Amino acid sequence: MIEGKRQKQVAAVLEKELNEIFQRLGLTMMNGGMISISSVKITPDLYDARIYLSFFKVNDPVAALKTIQERSWEIKKELTARVRHQLRSMPLLSFFIDDTLEYVDKMEQLFKDIKTQDEKQKGKE
Repeated sequence: MIEGKRQKQVAAVLEKELNEIFQRLGLTMMNGGMISISSVKITPDLYDARIYLSFFKVNDPVAALKTIQERSWEIKKELTARVRHQLRSMPLLSFFIDDTLEYVDKMEQLFKDIKTQDEKQKGKE
């Protein structure tokens, strides 16, 4: 489904403010790694926001996500204060692990494996 103009605007505002909030609350560095907001998707009615988090070299991404979810009330409170003049109502925030980097790494490894197998086959012929 294609996002509307207002959805994109609200998602951009939320992403910008959430990045600043995460830095201020010390949520960008956790469990030996770095956490960043990879994207924010918002429903057409602007009542639900899905925040996708990218975990780089985090020992336990599930535990880090749980920590963020436990502090979501604090995040939402500060976010509400920051965007109260821009939004009529604050969307419900849901946090998810964005595994696209892992998927990309896995695909690259598969392509490398195929290439090495092809080179071995050509060497035998």
